[in-house]
Amino acid sequence: MNTFAHIKPIAQYAKVSYYSVCIDDNDSSLFEEFIKKQTIENQNKLDHILNWLKEIGNNYGAQTYYFRPEGETADTSALPPKGIDRKPQYTEHGKKKANTLRLYCLRANESVVFLFNGDIKTDNKAQNCPNVKPHFKLANILTKAIDEAFRDGDIAWNENCTEISYNEDFKIYF
Repeated sequence: MNTFAHIKPIAQYAKVSYYSVCIDDNDSSLFEEFIKKQTIENQNKLDHILNWLKEIGNNYGAQTYYFRPEGETADTSALPPKGIDRKPQYTEHGKKKANTLRLYCLRANESVVFLFNGDIKTDNKAQNCPNVKPHFKLANILTKAIDEAFRDGDIAWNENCTEISYNEDFKIYF
């Protein structure tokens, strides 16, 4: 049996449209699962990433330098961006710190981003971290499959490449 995903719109901001995917017949997207878990376990770190999504979405657009390169087999990225001095900043006990929570994503272009899942990164390499490894691997598989769907014309750009269109019943097999 093949595993498949279907696209789910998440949020529309002035400069970025965010999407996620639901695996098999699940109604909840990977991003919604991320929100649900991290709201309980890491609310402050999650808020930091959500603030970045708003900043990027409203003010900057999905510029490459706001995303961490996390590609293994595809052009996967992650949030938050590198650098503790970038605003919005993450702080713990009143001090600027690096946020170890990772949200894996596909920055399709400056206007469209697919949000997947993630967790707390405890190792320098995602492949070696028991928390993020499965999310990292799945994000790379999904990124490759979505890129293929763009190439095959199953996912299309609107006229100015600011949004995507696809058949509501379209399934991404991976």
